[in-house]
Amino acid sequence: MCQKLQVSRASYYRWLNPCEELSEAQVLRMRRTELIHTEFEASNQVAGAGQLVDLLRNNQNMQIPKSTVLSIMKDLGIQAKRMSAFKTTTVRDHQARTAHIKNHMVDKLGRRDFRSCRPGAKLVGDITYLLTGEGWLYLATVIDLSSRQIVGWSMGENMQTQLVIDAMELAASRGFIQPDSVFHSDHGTQYTSDAFQGWCAAHGVRQSMGRTGVCWDNSVAESTFSTIKNEMYHHRAFTSSVAARTAVMEYIEVWYNRKRPHTANGGLSPQAVLDSYWERNSLALAA
Repeated sequence: MCQKLQVSRASYYRWLNPCEELSEAQVLRMRRTELIHTEFEASNQVAGAGQLVDLLRNNQNMQIPKSTVLSIMKDLGIQAKRMSAFKTTTVRDHQARTAHIKNHMVDKLGRRDFRSCRPGAKLVGDITYLLTGEGWLYLATVIDLSSRQIVGWSMGENMQTQLVIDAMELAASRGFIQPDSVFHSDHGTQYTSDAFQGWCAAHGVRQSMGRTGVCWDNSVAESTFSTIKNEMYHHRAFTSSVAARTAVMEYIEVWYNRKRPHTANGGLSPQAVLDSYWERNSLALAA
């Protein structure tokens, strides 16, 4: 009954025995239960226990141990929506001229380094596909490594080069494409094409690519797609391309970029990290 009415067990027992005086521990448990339920619903039921810990700290200024969050989630009968995401496939053009493109995501010791201290300095991108009632819809993204925000994205009914150029154009219009920006991708035909290489050259972007067939060399982009599919796409059926486009746009701009806690950000959302960067720099300039 509590699950159907969306109330906590503690609230039910308080209603059942209104004259019973509650202990401080019971009051605290009830308060935590209400906040956890609020944040869980605000996330469209995709936030897990670890994310809820971050959301409660960021939004409610409340520190709650993960074990307590798990216990309360069990009491409420709630759990995050999760499913396994299928992998994307990369089509290579063996005639493409890529010998001059280096891997800029490795340090001097050959270790992968997907960190960045400045917005627009290092970006990664990839393409994935979503099935709708009207056929396949393809999604290209550009992710800024300083905040893990999806700063550019584009959707279309084919995987032609213009799809990835449009995503880069959006990132550029938002100020994330700068002279000497590094953009990392796989060896897909869209990224090795003359048209895309020309676009990067015209905007002063240095392309970066890892080794062929090594998925870890573009793990950040692939992990983001896995998150999108696990938290949103796999739980909905899209009858039309327009419905899928709308859902993806809402997920990226409303939840992923601005609210979702990110492990690489210490539990902060991408927008919170970006806002903090600009605040620090504005104070430094004022000084």
